[in-house]
Amino acid sequence: MTLPEAYRSQIQHIQESSKFQPHVQGLRQAVPFPGYTIITPPWEDESENSAFYTKLQTYQQELLQLPKNGNLIIPVPSSSFHLTLADLIWDDAYRDACEKNPEFEQELRSCIAQIFQQYQQSITKGNNLICWQMLGLIIMPRAIGVCLVPQDESCYEQIINLRRTIYQNPQLVALGIEQHYHFTAHITLGYFGEISPDLDRTSLSTMLSELNQQWLGNSPEFLVNRAELRKFDDMTRYYRQPDSPVLVISPG
Repeated sequence: MTLPEAYRSQIQHIQESSKFQPHVQGLRQAVPFPGYTIITPPWEDESENSAFYTKLQTYQQELLQLPKNGNLIIPVPSSSFHLTLADLIWDDAYRDACEKNPEFEQELRSCIAQIFQQYQQSITKGNNLICWQMLGLIIMPRAIGVCLVPQDESCYEQIINLRRTIYQNPQLVALGIEQHYHFTAHITLGYFGEISPDLDRTSLSTMLSELNQQWLGNSPEFLVNRAELRKFDDMTRYYRQPDSPVLVISPG
């Protein structure tokens, strides 16, 4: 996914993200896209990975400064940088669930709290440090970000086991949460906006590949210390509610 040939292929299929729409003077703004997710704390609430996020912010700025259509990439606020551990529910599915069941949000928080407790009990005492490293840029159909790889098999298995504990929970399934088993660890830097008909895709894929080469092996490790249930109203901010459950995976 981070090889030059992958960029050349993926750049052919990028699409405008519906999560951002033109507003004043053609500038794009986030549109309502509510839901819940389980993520590592965003940078604004996180100190453990500050060195990693500082590097990532620089990377995002370099990405935005590439010679291209100015509205091609809509950056997300760096304060919202995070790693998604498990997508839960969003947009129409979330609205429908709330409409059909006024207690949906409370039941979801309660269910996730039980899942976190169950997982916590399954963690063996000792060194549970979960380290991931940045592999490079990743181009998705409607977004661009960086891809992460686990430092070793244990770091991978701990995240996969957490996801399994979440998605196989009968109460969560009963709440209408779909099971998303495919996991590509990534941190989103921005979404695709205006894709010009005369966009030079070959040139863009070359620039992205060259930018990626500069950054290979030049990034601090990323520690997964906490998993948190977070609510979002759009793709720019992920926040905790007073009774939102938190899982401390490895001591910071």
